[in-house]
Amino acid sequence: MFGKIKSLFLENRTLRQTVFKNAFWLSVGNFGSRFIHAAIIIYAARILGASEYGVFSYALGLASFFVIFSDIGISQLLTREVAKHPDKARAYISTSFAIKIFFLASVIILMLLIAPHFSKIPEAKTLIPIIAMLLIFDGLRNFGFAITRAQNRMELETLFTVLTDISITTISFFVLFANPSAERLAWGYAAGSGLGLVMLGLALRNWFKNLAADFDKKLVIPIISSAWPLAIVGLFSIFTIDIDTIIIGWFLNASDLGLYGVAQRPVQLIYALPALLATSLFPILSKLIHSKEVERVRAINERSFAISFGLAIPLTFGGIVLGKQIIYALFGAEYLGAVLTFQLLLFTVILVSPEILLGNLFFAYGFRKIFIVAAALGAVTNVVFDFLFIPRYGIAGSVVATILAHIAILCCYWFKMRQIHSFKIIFRLSRIIPASLLMIVLTSILSRWGINVFLNIGISATTYFFFLYLFKEPLISEVKKVWKAA
Repeated sequence: MFGKIKSLFLENRTLRQTVFKNAFWLSVGNFGSRFIHAAIIIYAARILGASEYGVFSYALGLASFFVIFSDIGISQLLTREVAKHPDKARAYISTSFAIKIFFLASVIILMLLIAPHFSKIPEAKTLIPIIAMLLIFDGLRNFGFAITRAQNRMELETLFTVLTDISITTISFFVLFANPSAERLAWGYAAGSGLGLVMLGLALRNWFKNLAADFDKKLVIPIISSAWPLAIVGLFSIFTIDIDTIIIGWFLNASDLGLYGVAQRPVQLIYALPALLATSLFPILSKLIHSKEVERVRAINERSFAISFGLAIPLTFGGIVLGKQIIYALFGAEYLGAVLTFQLLLFTVILVSPEILLGNLFFAYGFRKIFIVAAALGAVTNVVFDFLFIPRYGIAGSVVATILAHIAILCCYWFKMRQIHSFKIIFRLSRIIPASLLMIVLTSILSRWGINVFLNIGISATTYFFFLYLFKEPLISEVKKVWKAA
């Protein structure tokens, strides 16, 4: 039994088992770390209050506006190229690292000079140098994870993600306990992230020994030319996601920013599900596309869409039913003004899930134009409707703008996808939708009976998977096959 478990979770044996192993470890790492991280988020939001926590959220959002230029897609490109060409791994890692350092240093300097002039909230300006330090540590750690992903060693990413968030949470609790403030919270984040980077660096030290000797100047132009479309997409993505925080800061106050930040947190946790699935599949899709195994690519994507919707649908509508109870239980009565925003944001989950998977597929194919067109359309849509809706409808208006932006992006992606593969997705939802509806009915009944919100979530989730099993959902049999093959 121990050998079977070890084979399933620590080795790369078959395609199906490798995808399962990668997804499992990324899920454990991401959700384990996020739940650990949630402890400090909830504590900080409660002890700082909506205004002070809003200052911290605003500073993070402002910094995110600049951080995309520090990577320009190099980490994701590194994963793809090392997966395709393992014999050139050290050359790609060395050259990509040099490019990463150059852009990271340039962007941090630019951010320190320009970001303070963007801020409409004076208290956030003092946090910018600290947040810059945090972004350096996060950027370098993500580069390290690109190496482990290329080797399908997601268990290492899990280990160091969890260790990093334990460090952030522990240090932040300590610094906030004596004197709560947004600045001290920022220092806690930066120190914990730095400690996580040191631990990962020690684990990957063999890859970085004599790394300069493997630098290949002939790869610089190909890497940058392949990565620049991702930088443009990243820039437009900022206008689709993080620009909301900046525009809210212009029109509204720090308290509104705090409410918006609280509403985002649980939804961002759900966004991680399709992102984890896409990350797990990416090295494998890159290899299959490189070897032109079209049917296997199509089959994998059909299953990945089914899994993604199988999680997104019940989470979205179950979360809407329990929205008020979730916000109150996590953050307290002071943040009940975030309930409507939270419920509206949940609608984006159904849009973002296929969007992430399609973007992952297009990048594996090396398509560029679709990223730029879709991201530009989404960015323009979001910014225009932000300026129209935020002054009139507040933070809820910003979410409506975000929903419209994601609809625009998904329409572009879907049109392009139909030109590549004829995916059969609807029929794969024939069991997922009825199971979701039955679960939502149960969730509503338990809510009306006054059942504890977390107990309700547990019962509803268990019931949902029971219905999938009862309806003989093929995805359940996929899990059985993975176990038997290990």
